[in-house]
Amino acid sequence: MGTPRKLTAHGRMLAAKRNVRELALVGRALASTGHPVMAQIVPMRFCNLSCAYCNEYDKVSKPVPLDEMERRIDHLGRLGTSIITISGGEPLTHPELDGVIRRMRKVGAMAGMITNGYLLNVERIERLNRAGLDHMQISIDNINPDDVSMKSLKVLDKKLEMLAEHAEFHVNINSVVGGGIKDPNDALVISKRALELGFSNTIGIIHDGSGQLKPLQPEEAKIYFAVKNLKRRSYSRFNQFQEAIAQGKPNDWRCRAGSRYLYICEDGLVHYCSQQRGFPGIPLAEYTTADVKREFVTAKSCSPNCTVSCVHQISYIDHWRTPQTRSISPGGHAGEAPGLVTIQGAN
Repeated sequence: MGTPRKLTAHGRMLAAKRNVRELALVGRALASTGHPVMAQIVPMRFCNLSCAYCNEYDKVSKPVPLDEMERRIDHLGRLGTSIITISGGEPLTHPELDGVIRRMRKVGAMAGMITNGYLLNVERIERLNRAGLDHMQISIDNINPDDVSMKSLKVLDKKLEMLAEHAEFHVNINSVVGGGIKDPNDALVISKRALELGFSNTIGIIHDGSGQLKPLQPEEAKIYFAVKNLKRRSYSRFNQFQEAIAQGKPNDWRCRAGSRYLYICEDGLVHYCSQQRGFPGIPLAEYTTADVKREFVTAKSCSPNCTVSCVHQISYIDHWRTPQTRSISPGGHAGEAPGLVTIQGAN
């Protein structure tokens, strides 16, 4: 393997500029609560894999056209969104993904992507470099593929080596425990390989079909904490909410979904998160700063047992301020579970 691109003078310069931009967005988030910090946007519900635990994909959806994606990203820019992350489905199946990323950078947002990594090759990585991608996360569930997940280190290791050599963007490898993963020790092996290749690493707890608490078994919890103690941690480690979940305990926190965090589905609607698709259910083109401010002070009944880490991470920025005094959410009372949806398995 040649000199990793990120270690060249050009790569170091890009990393330094990225760090400055990240510090600026943190400062802006601390200074004002009137804008989203992160939005996850879905350009493609289709996925080339069929992981047993996943409820975020299908096998029939067409890609959202580039011009429509650009309009949606412009709306996120209008709201002042700091980070836009492409999720799915599998984003790399979108034929004009590079244009989507370029638009994200054009509106001044950090550009991220969550992918299974299967479709990566050197040419694709170089295109992502040129488009201006800032962050990529790859979730790897096990060492060898099985009937639960094909997102395996055995299959993806060559892809990771390509990323280590050619990527100019930051790469995080996320391993998981729970949710039917057969050997929790796989997460430790995957995390150590990530560090060996120079990536950051995180570990997640797979939620149930509605994004809710599913306590870990003793061996799973042991591995979870072992991985958390490894070096080169991601910024997401600032939030310790998963430690309570690992022990089967609910969390007392203020969910800022619909405000600091937005989930934009392939139909262009704003939802609380991937596991609460249906609320508030407002078209992004109609979403305003008033909506952002309303949801900032709106409690969500699903929050105590939530395992959706990206929402926790973003909400943690504001954990110390503005109690949530509003008791009614769009679609129902925040204190009543039936007011929120349960996402079923993938079609």
